[in-house]
Amino acid sequence: MAEHRFYLKADWPGLRNDIGTIETLNLKTEVSIPTEMDGPGIGTNPDEMLLGAAATCYIITLAAMMDRSGVEKKSLTMQSIGVVDFTNGVVTYKKIIHKPEIVLTKGMADKRNVVERLTLKAETSCMISRALQGNVEVIVEPSIK
Repeated sequence: MAEHRFYLKADWPGLRNDIGTIETLNLKTEVSIPTEMDGPGIGTNPDEMLLGAAATCYIITLAAMMDRSGVEKKSLTMQSIGVVDFTNGVVTYKKIIHKPEIVLTKGMADKRNVVERLTLKAETSCMISRALQGNVEVIVEPSIK
């Protein structure tokens, strides 16, 4: 079995409301606490990054499963929503809702049931969803046309 390693370099020059940076092989961006949590809201933040990791893992997994199943699509787009709760001073990432919209090509109507199953299977197959399992609820609300 091959083991893959990913590396991230972070720099945080100040205190709570400062602006830091992160850098990976293919990403370099500023980070800070979001304005919703009384931060400066510069660059991205851990909440968006977790949502981004879950969303990209899910949509790539779904596209790969559709490809292996012989499903041809006109488009595959998605909106994802991260729900963070702040109660009694405790911040909890409660859930992620993926809303994939799949437009099948002509002649693929008979694959609709397959696509419906794949939209749910992709969530349990994605490594990020599996890492979140038991901590963050992940919901899939597909639209197939």
